[in-house]
Amino acid sequence: MEMMEDVVIVGAGIAGLATAVALKRVGVRALVLERSEGLRATGTALTLSPNAWLALDALGVSHKLIPLYTPSPKGYVTNVSTGEVREVLYPRQVRTLHRKVLLEALAEELATDSIRFSSRLVAFQSLEQGGDASMAAVHLEDGTTIKSKVLIGCDGVRSVVARWLGLAELVHSGRSAVRGLAVFPQGHGFKQEVRFFLDESDKAGEKMSGEAEKMQRDVLEKCTEKFPSEYLDVVRHADLSSLSWAPLMFRPPWGIIFGKLSKGNVTVAGDAMHPMTPDLGNGGGASLEDAVVLGRHIGNSFINNGGLIVPGDMAKAIDDYVKERRWRAAMVVTASYLSGRMQQGDKWWIKFLRDRALYKYFFGWLSRLVFVYDCGRLPAISFGAMDLSSKKD
Repeated sequence: MEMMEDVVIVGAGIAGLATAVALKRVGVRALVLERSEGLRATGTALTLSPNAWLALDALGVSHKLIPLYTPSPKGYVTNVSTGEVREVLYPRQVRTLHRKVLLEALAEELATDSIRFSSRLVAFQSLEQGGDASMAAVHLEDGTTIKSKVLIGCDGVRSVVARWLGLAELVHSGRSAVRGLAVFPQGHGFKQEVRFFLDESDKAGEKMSGEAEKMQRDVLEKCTEKFPSEYLDVVRHADLSSLSWAPLMFRPPWGIIFGKLSKGNVTVAGDAMHPMTPDLGNGGGASLEDAVVLGRHIGNSFINNGGLIVPGDMAKAIDDYVKERRWRAAMVVTASYLSGRMQQGDKWWIKFLRDRALYKYFFGWLSRLVFVYDCGRLPAISFGAMDLSSKKD
């Protein structure tokens, strides 16, 4: 079977769904291909800062989420080896939310046939049409071929699209993490604060792998001696189905700055472009920024061409998106990596900087640099262009 679409997005994670919503807002229909049978909730929870909420506001989704989650105005970093506690003030609008709730809020904005689940990509190719015009052909495991005027890879850290573009391979940070969600049916009684517990060179929950029960047991055994009872209580209440272990990978910033982030009408967004360590908690926010910026450039091309996706002009729109995002993405990846190294390094000079400068000066500067950022708005679309787009659907 062969199909034809204006825009195909590979991956129904945060970047993929947000990009589809952004395109819908400017009148462009996109088909999202997701290899799983439903929305993936891996990661369980994430923190969104002001930059992310501005992006969600541009997407028209923030109003559905803000009432559900209380802001966290500050956090505390405890060195369990020394007992020292440092207070960290956060920018306004820092909220931690369930990843699945965010995905569902984005998916609700799309038509039911906009997401095609159980669609495993096996290959794709670029079809040159002369001049700067090109199309992409996506081949699925079930034998379906989908041709599109634009292909956007939002297929995560192991992106097939990024590999096809020739982007630099991921680098192991030397660290790994266990993630999970604790459930307290009778309520937990904790304050609305973020808590970090550091043990010299390791944060709690690292260097674990295996089955969920084993991961939980290993974390408890590792942390019993030094970590406070409230931390251990959270681990004991972990929903075992939510526990996951993964090495912390990232794409080197020079691979983003000098790498080929697009080719013709093919590009990447989210973790497919800029996988980063989670130390600043901005991976989801950066993906939302990508969606708005990409939607703006594609939308401007769509509007300027009378409500049509013109392949030749679309290559320029995607190139403009890459130019706008390249340095921002590289900076966020670098900031996340440096933050993690300073928090967990065991060399004397790293300890000195962490204890004397990180939380007092450096973290505040990083927060303003990374979180106080506005990715902009989406272009307004006339009713005439919107009608034309709906007729094509």
